Amino acid sequence: MALVGPLAPDLTVYFYAILFQQHPEVRQLFPANMDVQRDRLLRGLLRVVDLVDDPASLIYFCSRLGRDHRKFGALNGHYPAVGAALLDSLARFAGDAWTPRLADVWARAYGLVSEVMIRAAEEDAALYPAVWKADVIGHSLRGPGIAEITLRPHSAYPYRAGQYATVETPWQPRAWRYYSLANAPREDGTVTLHVRAVQDGLVSPGLVFKARPGDQVTLGPAQGDMVLDPRHERDLLCVGGGTGLAPIQALVEQTAKEGGKRFVDVFIGARTADELYGLDDMLRVAQHNHWLKVRGVLSDQAVPGWRGSLPEALKEFGPFYGREVFLSGPVAMVTSATRVLLHQGVPEHNIHYDPFDVPLLEAVLLPSRMREQADR
Repeated sequence: MALVGPLAPDLTVYFYAILFQQHPEVRQLFPANMDVQRDRLLRGLLRVVDLVDDPASLIYFCSRLGRDHRKFGALNGHYPAVGAALLDSLARFAGDAWTPRLADVWARAYGLVSEVMIRAAEEDAALYPAVWKADVIGHSLRGPGIAEITLRPHSAYPYRAGQYATVETPWQPRAWRYYSLANAPREDGTVTLHVRAVQDGLVSPGLVFKARPGDQVTLGPAQGDMVLDPRHERDLLCVGGGTGLAPIQALVEQTAKEGGKRFVDVFIGARTADELYGLDDMLRVAQHNHWLKVRGVLSDQAVPGWRGSLPEALKEFGPFYGREVFLSGPVAMVTSATRVLLHQGVPEHNIHYDPFDVPLLEAVLLPSRMREQADR
């Protein structure tokens, strides 16, 4: 991987070119715009290599990947085709370094990964559909380019507070993006998303500016490990930046449903007051629940209260070493906040966040790397 890493853009273009040339029937599984998809391939490979010395985590990752691929329409017969194209691409770009022994290692590794993915997909198919159709029943703007969207799935959609869903819209078929669910499970089965329109994004502009009640979207299976562990009742620290408020809001709702057995400190951050959506709603909840304390944090605007970054606020109001911590928001915020909390003595296993951007395929900082960052 170190050898072909600098050539990654060309390698991924070549991989998909020969895959579609040799197996044109699989082209329909992919979006028209392949830029993001090419990046995901490389990230998936890097993640597999990263976890190769941690078999339990590797199996967990590949199992989730296999279940998630059901929504694309992936079939067992597609795996050999992908494997052949991958080995061909690695051989081409590794040059003389690609030996028969190395080819055998990669072939066996890919065989194991695909075996785990296929088994997980088959087990999942026995229990759940590949996708859930859902109607838009509510749409409101909550800030500049931010929409709150409520959906009613056509059938029961299983998830836990703090998880995220993949979403496909009718405006960009086969393009999927991840959005956190902003509520704990409801009796009526509806779910709410917070979506910020990303410039040149394929999915978010449609959800924010085009979606209206009556439109239909498609949901992939819920994912994510940022959930409450019923075996523990430690007090919570929840930190959300931007639309990272969504899973924090869901976790607060879940805590209320469980009777408010934990004390919860919530920090909500944004650059300006206009971007600090949802704070008033959380403050109203706090007024009626003694176990909840909510603070707004602005980094670029002076208003009464705390001005500064979320990590700076954690330094000021901490330490939080006795808490179960949930972080959600921009990469820089999560990374800096984790560094602060580790320095305060919060055990690494008590800090929860989902990998960034593309949750299954992008882990900018694995836990061991978080520790290394904190030591610097």
